[in-house]
Amino acid sequence: MAYLPLNYDQINLISGTEIASVEKNRSVTFDYWVRTLFQRASSNLIFGVPDFWKGDIENFLYYCMLRFGFVSVQDLTGKSDEGDKIGMCFSPVGLTGINFYYQRTIAVLTNPTLTNSYELEIGKDCELLCMTPDKMGIWDVIERYAEMLANLDNAINISIINNKFPFILGGKTKAAVQALKKLMDKVNAGEPAVFYDMRIMDDQTTKDTPFQFLQRDNLKQSYLTTDQLMDLHTILSDFDSEVGIPTIPYQKKERETAFESQSQLADGQARSLVWERTINSSIENIKKLYPDLELSFRLRWEVDENVNSEDNNDRSGNSTGIQE
Repeated sequence: MAYLPLNYDQINLISGTEIASVEKNRSVTFDYWVRTLFQRASSNLIFGVPDFWKGDIENFLYYCMLRFGFVSVQDLTGKSDEGDKIGMCFSPVGLTGINFYYQRTIAVLTNPTLTNSYELEIGKDCELLCMTPDKMGIWDVIERYAEMLANLDNAINISIINNKFPFILGGKTKAAVQALKKLMDKVNAGEPAVFYDMRIMDDQTTKDTPFQFLQRDNLKQSYLTTDQLMDLHTILSDFDSEVGIPTIPYQKKERETAFESQSQLADGQARSLVWERTINSSIENIKKLYPDLELSFRLRWEVDENVNSEDNNDRSGNSTGIQE
């Protein structure tokens, strides 16, 4: 299933048949985390592109690769007057046709700025630059973690509000209430000592104290914000591991060896190494069709596989074995 924009009828159908439709996370907070995680994931990918793809065009390439999983690279020169102006380009495309190995053979290029669409034969008229073997991008990963973070974000906000517990004071008369307000004003003003007339402590009618104080016991035991913030860091750490960003678990063991730490880092590189292999394999095919196109790729973070013991540090003094 490819990631494609949905029309109104499709969105309405999905929303109306979604299980637990009351609880949806397509909120501003969800969008915030999607945007944050997209930028976080793209930071690990470094494309080397020709000068005429720099700037906004390069930014669009990153979005297409993470969102759609692939783009078509082609030279439109000679195909039309519009194509002559565009020249060498990349674009999200639709795929059709199939070969013996169940791979797509035709890329259908359409664009609002083009008068006509193009059906390009893959391997002859164009080549695909793919990020994942299944050509699906990683938007499912981004949305999965964005949903968890959006839910937890809301819980943290509620927890912070509930932990704002002020003094709750009561007075039997207006005079008692005004006296309490004056006392709190002096306290909040930072006066080192606050004085009051002892006579106001005895009610003339009931001979009882005119003041009441509502106390909330066990406040520390009901403080959940610390645990929730730890969970937030754990989810972000899990996402970093998914996209190949080196991370140390929030609950790091006290005597964790370099090998154990390196194993965790290598585990976090599993998916990103698949992306690297897929992208570089695609670039090789593109170079066969367009030898002069300056296109390259590398991961920002790489794990030094030579780190295998607690005492095996690299010569630069970096014991983590992470190279940028």
